[in-house]
Amino acid sequence: MDLAALKALKPSEYQEAADGYRATSEMAGKAREAIDNRVSAGIRNQLSGESATAALRELKELSKDFHYVETECALVSTALNGFAFDMAAAKRKLEAALEDAKAAGCTVGADGSVTFPAGGKEVDGKVPEGGTVQVSTSPTDPTASALERQAVNMHPNPNFGKAVGFADRIGDALKEATDADTKWAPKLRALKADDDLVVSDKDWIDVKSDTDGVRDAGKGYLDSLPRPPKHDDPRANADWWKGLTDEQRSDYLSVHPDAVGAMDGLPATVRDQANRTVLDEAHAKAQLEYDAWLKKHPEPERFQPYIDPYTGAMPKGLSVETQAWKDWDEARKNARKSLDGMDAIQKRFDQTGVNGLPEAYLLGFSTEGDGRAIIANGNPDTADHQAVYVPGTTSELGNIDGNINRMVKVWHAAHEEADGKSVSTITWLGYDAPDSVWKDAPFEHYAYDGAPAFNKFLDGLDTTHTGDTRPHRTVIAHSYGTTLVGAAAQTGHVSADDLVFAGSPGVKVSNAGDLDVPKGHVWNEEADGDVVPDIGRWGHGGDRFIIPSDPEFGANQMTTDTEGHSGYWDETSHGPTQSLKNQALVVVGKGDDVALKPPPNPWAHVK
Repeated sequence: MDLAALKALKPSEYQEAADGYRATSEMAGKAREAIDNRVSAGIRNQLSGESATAALRELKELSKDFHYVETECALVSTALNGFAFDMAAAKRKLEAALEDAKAAGCTVGADGSVTFPAGGKEVDGKVPEGGTVQVSTSPTDPTASALERQAVNMHPNPNFGKAVGFADRIGDALKEATDADTKWAPKLRALKADDDLVVSDKDWIDVKSDTDGVRDAGKGYLDSLPRPPKHDDPRANADWWKGLTDEQRSDYLSVHPDAVGAMDGLPATVRDQANRTVLDEAHAKAQLEYDAWLKKHPEPERFQPYIDPYTGAMPKGLSVETQAWKDWDEARKNARKSLDGMDAIQKRFDQTGVNGLPEAYLLGFSTEGDGRAIIANGNPDTADHQAVYVPGTTSELGNIDGNINRMVKVWHAAHEEADGKSVSTITWLGYDAPDSVWKDAPFEHYAYDGAPAFNKFLDGLDTTHTGDTRPHRTVIAHSYGTTLVGAAAQTGHVSADDLVFAGSPGVKVSNAGDLDVPKGHVWNEEADGDVVPDIGRWGHGGDRFIIPSDPEFGANQMTTDTEGHSGYWDETSHGPTQSLKNQALVVVGKGDDVALKPPPNPWAHVK
């Protein structure tokens, strides 16, 4: 870049353009939310049939378009701000050099050369003449730097050394501007979308690449923004976010969606926006990898004739699945495990409006390890009642569908009992759950490793709630999830009003009074045929292996009309089971209406 171009450049014009792209991003985001949470939700709640299905299908594609525009325009805005920041820095250096040169009596030419006046002590009766120094850059090589210093010291005119310094500074500024232009030009060109109306998996892969490129190129600009807290405290996170301008929030969110989405203490709407971008990028990557797997592993023949093992006959029309196909199908399911989990989250998004189900918020998401996901039904920041559910052993991103559905059922049941107050139910898969009932579940480290993150999440809900009064919060935990909640209470503060345990193998403590909630607010369900409590007590019970199902533990023993370890959220054709309704009553603060088991009869053994 030459001197005239840098002098004429106005970084503010690029900042204004960035503002325009940011406004476009925000408008696209609002349009997406309107389509998902009002238009599509209204159709699901009121209409059915082929026309409604077709309309929802088209609206879903339109929502994808708006989300893509929202994300890419935010990146363009950040890139333009980064470019303006770099060019403004170069221009300030140039202007400072020009001002200093002028004050020293030097003249700067159009090509950046510096003309210096005569000066210094007379030599042979003459004052050393002035001259011109060509534009250059500050030497970085030690030898070149030493030669320049030597030339300056040897020159009889002291203005020569000044001119050399000005020429170096001018050259440095021009080089910095040229480097910035060279760096940013391909990044901005890469942000040009394909000329079509289809947002493909490849497009979202490109978004991830664009994000990485803008983040790397804009390091100087991004480092100039207020940095997030080092220790990830929810209150500190909230204060940091509130202290940013709208522009700074947009820029940080656009290049660090994974970090923003994981920050406890930030508003649910912000985390949801960030995590949906991460979800779409991860889904695109997983889909392309799965498609590649299918190409590499073609489906073998599925069926073969049935051979009677006793007679060796092959009855006509009878066939069985081949072992090769069974092995292939098992490998296929494993190859798309994370994809199934992401599809389940999208499925929940697409259920908004069904029977009045509120919008969903993705409060956490990651594909690392077995995966993480935190999904809320309704905005917890504005809800009067919150329920946070911790699932147990074998829970992971790939099978999160069932855990999401459990909290959908709790939302419906609680909504019916809430007397018009708002309810938000949350599936919290924010820890690495044991993978196997027999191999991993007996170990306690999964619970203690996950407990700090759980407590921090609850503290974040306290921080972000916007209502006039504190929400009523219930923690619902199942199986090994109850062990995590017990570990969380034992090692920190569980910010909850009620605890509901279902199928608990033990919570590491021996008494309800040790669980960090008011007396009488620990509830327990153990259904007929659930063998986990009695088996698990030997690993996770408290003193004398006491678990919440034992009378001496002191929990309110709720009646159950379901069977087995996984039926606590079952529904009937007439509505929720008593097991589910009891949980819902606790969620909305109606503990007095909960159906309890009669206390054990101490004389039952006497005849």
